[in-house]
Amino acid sequence: MQHFYAVAIGSNRPHGRHGRPPGVVAAAVAELDRLFTLFDASPIILNPAAGGAGRDFANAVALVESALAPEPMLAALKAIERDFGRRPGRRWGPRVLDLDLLAWDGGRHASRRLVIPHQALETRPFMLDPLAAIAPGWRLRGGLTARHLAHRLARRRPRR
Repeated sequence: MQHFYAVAIGSNRPHGRHGRPPGVVAAAVAELDRLFTLFDASPIILNPAAGGAGRDFANAVALVESALAPEPMLAALKAIERDFGRRPGRRWGPRVLDLDLLAWDGGRHASRRLVIPHQALETRPFMLDPLAAIAPGWRLRGGLTARHLAHRLARRRPRR
């Protein structure tokens, strides 16, 4: 059985082969396309780092299709991170590549290692806005769509 997944992609450290963070994100999208069936990817956005991560991030969201269930899919994403040079370290620290499962077509999933939809999705515009750009009708918590949640989050953000 095939599943659709929304995968968040982030980077705030350069990579020797892929260059600056936007290049790392683009290379990660290409790797997702190589390993799975890539349906779409959002534009890459640049945004300030959260927590103690230091440098600004490049972020995107990709929609992929895979026969893997959520737990093996997470393991596959962690293997991609390792292949890009990510090493275990400080939470919220700088990272060459961060891949997170935001949502899947199976609705909710909860285990000790993984919660889908991503617990912070509704509070992080760098995840929600790219998802809403490529899958605006994807139903998330309470039947609300990505577009609706992004609109709600934008109303709460202070104006600059």
